[in-house]
This record gives sequence, C-alpha cells and structure tokens, in this order.
Amino acid sequence: MDAALVVVPVALAALRVTVFLVVAPPFNHGAIPGTVKAMLGVGLALAMASTLTVPVDLTATAFIGMAVSEAVIGGGLGVLVALVFSAVQTAGRLVDMLGGFELGQAFDPMTMTHSGPFGRFFQLIAVVLLFASDGYQLVVGGLARSFQALPLGAVLDLGSLAENLAGGLTQLFLAAIQVAGPLIAVLFLADVGLGLLTRVAPALNAFALGFPLKILITLSLGAITVAALPGVVSWLSDEAFRGIGEVVR
Repeated sequence: MDAALVVVPVALAALRVTVFLVVAPPFNHGAIPGTVKAMLGVGLALAMASTLTVPVDLTATAFIGMAVSEAVIGGGLGVLVALVFSAVQTAGRLVDMLGGFELGQAFDPMTMTHSGPFGRFFQLIAVVLLFASDGYQLVVGGLARSFQALPLGAVLDLGSLAENLAGGLTQLFLAAIQVAGPLIAVLFLADVGLGLLTRVAPALNAFALGFPLKILITLSLGAITVAALPGVVSWLSDEAFRGIGEVVR
C-alpha cells in the first residue's frame, strides 16, 4: 500500500507533465525524441513527488477518471502555451506571404506543418532562444505551479481555458504583426511604388521586377525582424507563464 501511495501520484503527475511536454514548445519540437519527453515527464514528476497526494482508497475506476483529467489538464495548458508561441512562426509566414517566399512552401516533419523558409527559420530561432534564454524554465515553472492550484484529481475549468485561448488568439496576431510590422510596411510601400511606376510608364512592365525586388528587400531587411526576436520570445515566455497562472488559479 505504501508503494502504491508513492507510485500512483507520480504516475498521474507524469501523465500530466508528459502530455504537456508533447504539446507545448519548445519541447514539442520533432527533434526531441518521444522517449526523452517521457523520461523528462517522469523525472519532473519524481521531483514533485513529496507534494503529491491521492486518496488512500483509490479504486481502478477512480484512477482511470483521474488519469483522463490529468491528460486533459496537461493538454489544455500545453495548447495555451503553444498558441502563445505560434506568434513567431505566424510572423515568419507573413514575411513569406508578402515577400514572395510562399511559393517555396514545404512540409516540415519537425512541426508537422507546411511553411515557407522564413516561417521555419523563425520557428527554429524561437526554439533556440527559449533554451538559450532559460525561457523554458518559466514554462516548466508554470506547469509545476499548476499542481498547487489543481492537485491530482482536480478538474480543469474549461470555461477559463477557452477564455484564455480566445485572448491568446488575439495576442497571437498582435504579436505577429509587431514582429513582422516594419518589413510588412516596407514591402507594402514597394508594391505601391511599383504600381505608381507601372501607371506612369506601362512599357517598363515594373511588376516583372517586383518579385526579385521584394525578395531583395526581404533578405536585406529581414535582419531587423530577426534582431527583435530575443525580446519577443522573452515577452512571450512571460505571457505563457501568466496565461497558465490565470487558468489554474
């Protein structure tokens, strides 16, 4: 019985943590093997074992119900964090769309999505910055905090989760526009200039030069957008931690 009182809480906590790691960045990246995620989930659960408790007379049916609840909590919090950090990849996709790189879309097996060069580049930079700046510690800290507000067997408030997901979706587009905003403005002005040039001198066929010109502008000014990513990733880490806190409090 004593062994069960130790193993059962750790197993339930490991389920919540592992599902979270599978869904939430930066751990959801395909370059991290599933075995490593499972081992990390068990390791984090063991680290919190002293604070975990379950009813002594836990039945098999109750255990299954608690396991489902833990998976839902881990998945819900993971989706919330993933939505926050999707702003970086969305900014890259905006650059791809307006800069003419969208034609080079390819399937990325690491993220299981189709994206252009800048979308994949920004997403990789975000993952690197999360590890380099210790932003992942805020994400894991928010998950550990969830065990205090939502102990084993608790039910996640789906209404609060839906409200935060809706707010996170708005924040996603706002952050993406803020990241790619300067480059988007320059590309828009380039289109306007080409349009005016075509209107003044139709024989020049200015739009034939539009694609190479926009690609040159995107590659030249893309460094400005990349230089802003460290601050953006740090801010998104704080937002992810805050979002988890609002859901589990």
